[in-house]
Amino acid sequence: MNPSQDLVNKLWRECAVLRKDGVTYMQYVTELTYLLFLKMCSEQNDESRIPEQYRWGALKAAPETEVLQRYKQLLIDLGDGSKIADRSIVAIFQNAATVIRTPANLRKLIDTIDGLHWFSEERDAFGDAYEGLLQKMAEETKRGAGQYFTPRVLIAVMTQLMQPAPGEVIQDPAAGTGGFLISANQYMKKRSDDYFELSPKQQAFQLQQALRGVENVPDTFRLLQMNLHLHSVDPNFLDLTDTLSPGGQRDVFKQADLILSNPPFGPAGGPPTRDDLSIADRVSNYQLPFVEHIIRALRLGGRAAVIVPDNVLFDDNTGKRLRQRLMNWCNLHTILRLPTGIFYAQGVKTNVLFFTRSTDEAPTEDATKAVWIYDMRTGAPAYGKTNPIRERDFADFVTAFGDDPLGAAKRKDEGEEGRWRCFTREEIAARGDNLDITWLKDTSDDPEDGLDTPWEFADAIEGHLSSALEEIRALMEDLGEPEPAEVEA
Repeated sequence: MNPSQDLVNKLWRECAVLRKDGVTYMQYVTELTYLLFLKMCSEQNDESRIPEQYRWGALKAAPETEVLQRYKQLLIDLGDGSKIADRSIVAIFQNAATVIRTPANLRKLIDTIDGLHWFSEERDAFGDAYEGLLQKMAEETKRGAGQYFTPRVLIAVMTQLMQPAPGEVIQDPAAGTGGFLISANQYMKKRSDDYFELSPKQQAFQLQQALRGVENVPDTFRLLQMNLHLHSVDPNFLDLTDTLSPGGQRDVFKQADLILSNPPFGPAGGPPTRDDLSIADRVSNYQLPFVEHIIRALRLGGRAAVIVPDNVLFDDNTGKRLRQRLMNWCNLHTILRLPTGIFYAQGVKTNVLFFTRSTDEAPTEDATKAVWIYDMRTGAPAYGKTNPIRERDFADFVTAFGDDPLGAAKRKDEGEEGRWRCFTREEIAARGDNLDITWLKDTSDDPEDGLDTPWEFADAIEGHLSSALEEIRALMEDLGEPEPAEVEA
């Protein structure tokens, strides 16, 4: 077991104690956010931004009879901009409140965190442990995992293939807890020889301006900020706003060199409110407007890897026009059909689109000459909590994709018996620009044969119903309002 996983398991066991106090998994991880941050600052001798009375040592030394009250006051004061000068500290603790009700439980949690060996020589021990807690939360909660968590192995594969480099602007318009931004930063540190030879100005750009993200849910935005802090990244361009609102039109969210994202999908509560979307501007779900945003947010020559549900590949009318825009303005060079069950929810069918914005100043026709599709879904094992997807499961796809982030590596079509095939733009046009292309016969067992609990079966049924409702909703939006019936005088 690696050190970070050992930390995760020890911290997660304490959740059982707090659950007796009525604390949910999400609340527990949020609570750890505050405590881990204070402990991290202490371990790294970086407490200058925190007043002395609110530091880890002061909290640890508080008598049990006073510790909960002091902790409550700490949360209030650190989120008060009139008392704390550092804006990032205020942003993390703004509106923070504890859900712990008994001093003994808080004392036990503080002692547990303080007693762990944090392997301070490992730069990302805190951050990796926190990432592990987010994954645990996703595994243990029936609802919410898809909203807050993308499997880190999938993030790592997408990042590896896109090869982020120092000096690039990297954006996630649906940042969640920051998995893609952190993965990109870690990749650059590990893979780029130039990363640690950057000038002071270049280093400042990497830490403060290179990574840019938007998140619309306040609690998740707090987790995003903390997760980045725990990984020693403190970017200036993080916004708590809706990407599909005017906030998503800000100049800092345009001209991205690389976009890595898993946008939300499902009902959006209404169409986008920004005025620069021309195709998906009237669509009342998330997936199509987010794809249009990403196309527009890339600089000329910029690249993207984006997770989308199946309906983006086959929806007619608005969906078809958006696919045509994508293939005209960008080189959609690769589609990865993902297996089901990897998002801790059954019935969710997703894909990764890999594309590069054309380098032409004016929008061009047919920037896409051919689309390569890798079918990782047909005949796949039943993935889920008991059988999570692993890095080795992506090995064949990574090899087929090649080492060019723009999809220009030499590739070989495996034919109708293989998983890796090429379809020309003409062949796709003959299909009505439908990209939901399959050719393998699925002889595997139903993935839901591996479900064990009533919750898993209920979740699978809900997933299928939600997908069906999404297709019906998209059809109704495309059809528009019915014409009023004529009434004879």
